[in-house]
Amino acid sequence: MTDPTAVPSFPPPAPTPPLRGRVLDALQELEFGPDLDGEGDVGFTAAEHKMFVRCLDSEKFDIMRVFGQWAISDRVPSDLQTRLNACNDVTLGMNLVKAGIAGGNLVLTVEQVIAKRENPKAKVTIAVGLLVQAVALWHKNVIAKSGTQPPAESEEEGQPRPEPQPWLSEAAVRSGGSAPQEQVERAAADEQDEAASAEAEPETQDRG
Repeated sequence: MTDPTAVPSFPPPAPTPPLRGRVLDALQELEFGPDLDGEGDVGFTAAEHKMFVRCLDSEKFDIMRVFGQWAISDRVPSDLQTRLNACNDVTLGMNLVKAGIAGGNLVLTVEQVIAKRENPKAKVTIAVGLLVQAVALWHKNVIAKSGTQPPAESEEEGQPRPEPQPWLSEAAVRSGGSAPQEQVERAAADEQDEAASAEAEPETQDRG
C-alpha cells in the first residue's frame, strides 16, 4: 500500500525546444521551404521574397529577428541621404520594422520577443507581412518624395496627385524638440495606406 505521506514522484517537464527548431517547424507549416545557411540562420521564401530568421535564446525568453536584404531599383536616387530619409520614414511610420542601408542594399528587420514554449508561427506571419509592406512602401516613398516620379505616373484621370508629405527628418518640431504628434500620426497613417495599396514590388536579392 502506498504511503499517503510520501512525496509523489512526477516526471520532470519536457525540455523546451530551442527557438530555431520551433521556427523551422512553423515555417514548414507555412510552406515557406526553410533551410539553414552557413551562419546558422533560417532562410525561407515568402511572397517571392528571400528572408531570414535569426534566433537568440536566453534563460527567460527568446528573441526572433526576421530580416531581408533587397536590391534597390535604378529609379531610386543614388544619394545616400535620400535613401536614409526613406529608411527613417519607414522606421518611424511602421510598427516593429527597422530600415537601413547596408552595402548599397535596403535591409529591413522585425524583432519580436518569443516566450519559451510559444509557437512562433503567428509572429512569423506578422513579421513577413510587415516586411513585404515595408519594402514596397520604401520604394514608393523614396520615389515620390524625392521628386523623381515621372509626370505620367503622378497624374490620375487628369488630376494631379496631392503633394507628398515632407521627410519626417525635415518635419517641423516643437520648441521642446519633438515633432508635432498630429504631423507624425498623419504621415504614418498616409504611409500605412500607401503600403496597403502598393501593387508593384521590387525584385529581391539574396543576402551576400
